[in-house]
Amino acid sequence: MSDERAEIGGAESLAARRAEAAARVERLRAELGAVRTARGENSDDDEHDPEGATMSQLWSQSSGLLDSALRELDELDAALARVARGDYGVCRRCGLAIDPARLDARPAAALCIDCARLAG
Repeated sequence: MSDERAEIGGAESLAARRAEAAARVERLRAELGAVRTARGENSDDDEHDPEGATMSQLWSQSSGLLDSALRELDELDAALARVARGDYGVCRRCGLAIDPARLDARPAAALCIDCARLAG
């Protein structure tokens, strides 16, 4: 496959993943809004139901998932910017090509596997 065709395929995959991540962000923001409303309506101790999740638990879980989805969205936006600049698939640390199998697994990858290991 030519570099241009790979870049187009990469951009399409990134755009699809970005749309999924954006939808997840919106869903999680709505969930947090619902938890916020429920917390405001129920001023009782939310630890009363030993079999159900507490409002604090729901808030923490949804907040963590939202933070993760926002990070993913940022990574995908950065990858789409690399596509637009023409350097998608090039390791930002060493300048070598990122293995296509790595990009298949992690389309937003900015580092080759060797540099990712060093950075990790």
